[in-house]
Amino acid sequence: MLFNSLTFVVFFLVVYGAYRLLPGWGMRKNLLLASSYVFYAAWNPPFALLLLLSTVVDWWLAGRMGAETHAGRRKLWLIISLVTNLGLLSFFKYGDFLMENTKILLAAIGIDYHPPDLGILLPVGISFYTFHTLSYTIDVYRGQLKPEASLRDFALFVSFFPQLVAGPIIRAKDFLYQLQAPPVPVPGRFTWGLFLMTLGLFQKVVIADTLLAPAADTVFGHPFPLAALDAWTGALAFGMQVFFDFSGYTLTAIGADLCFGFYLLNNFHFPYGAVGFSDFWRRWHISLSSWLRDYLYVPLGGNRFGTLRTLFNLMLVMLIGGLWHGAAWTFVVWGALHGLLLIAERGVRSLTEGAAWASRTPAQLAAWLATIAGVTVTWVFFRSQDFGSAMKNVLSMAGFFGAQGDQILATRDLVAVGSVVVVVLILHRALRDSSIEAVVQRLPAWAVAAAWIVMSLSVLLTQGNGNAFIYFQF
Repeated sequence: MLFNSLTFVVFFLVVYGAYRLLPGWGMRKNLLLASSYVFYAAWNPPFALLLLLSTVVDWWLAGRMGAETHAGRRKLWLIISLVTNLGLLSFFKYGDFLMENTKILLAAIGIDYHPPDLGILLPVGISFYTFHTLSYTIDVYRGQLKPEASLRDFALFVSFFPQLVAGPIIRAKDFLYQLQAPPVPVPGRFTWGLFLMTLGLFQKVVIADTLLAPAADTVFGHPFPLAALDAWTGALAFGMQVFFDFSGYTLTAIGADLCFGFYLLNNFHFPYGAVGFSDFWRRWHISLSSWLRDYLYVPLGGNRFGTLRTLFNLMLVMLIGGLWHGAAWTFVVWGALHGLLLIAERGVRSLTEGAAWASRTPAQLAAWLATIAGVTVTWVFFRSQDFGSAMKNVLSMAGFFGAQGDQILATRDLVAVGSVVVVVLILHRALRDSSIEAVVQRLPAWAVAAAWIVMSLSVLLTQGNGNAFIYFQF
């Protein structure tokens, strides 16, 4: 069930109407839990059982950890949680990938191995809800969170339908306390939630799918060589497309949560206004980058054990972050490139530390543009089907094919992508220290109402092509 579909609109209105009519808080939570499982089962009903299994196992294991005082047995319960969750994730997401690479490795040493076709289907959202439950068991193990006594409340935390299939990745400490009592009425909260949902759908349907996707699909689906202008336009189009697609989903999720009275943390903070790659990751997919920081980078030692260990930790975290996105070497390379960029940034900062010119406007603008260029090049590996195609695209961007590549993008595509890129870069640079809420509060009511009407009409008139959100595949 896609946010950008009439089915979801009807589903949301029915669930919200029933939610408002039910008298008791317990009954409302029961409704939300049942609705969330219906929402998830709409994709593939058997996978709802997998979601339930992961939920029950981690709730039970956390309860055992909370009641256990022996350090060794507490660690055993945590290990069982890690093995169960990561085992399920590895099988469903990386099973075919591992089989295929095992076949290639064995063939390299002369062994003809034909792995069975397991026919594995990827359960939608498994990467997200696995991280939901893992953060809970890890926090309980660390003593930072008490086990949740109510299985229903824990199940609702894991499965609540707005953020279930594509995030943001929420943590138990940020959500479970909101289930303890009915939300206190806040004037304007429902209206703001609807506004964010409209903004999110506008980003997805109008900007990502209509203005940007055609150019990106044309470039990345075209045989090489490519003209440099087309290659850069395609890469920029996809970089903007994946932002508006994913930001659109999370804004819709946050808005839907607000309508029911719940609050989610923001997942994007004007990432194309970032100055430096570490700044980019503080602004892009914040729930994932902070999860990897708190549950992987810091436990590995972070930056506490010298430069070489820090660089190793950075690279390992980015490699895992790349692999989290998909079972393909292109994602691993994408993560590795971001790791290299983060390492290079640390080197540059160590050389320029204390230099007055480094903090001046020209240097900051140069660093900003270099960040945009570096991130754009890495998107090529994220979007390409294989490493060879990605390299050819990068070589096309560098002009290696000269005049061999014919122009494939129409003028309207160049204008559409160029206009979006310019507007996004200006807005993200100007608003990098602000927020959507602050911007809207500064605008007169008539301007907000006009923008809301324009976005709503644009979504209705465009209607979109029914594309699933990009991050559904992760």
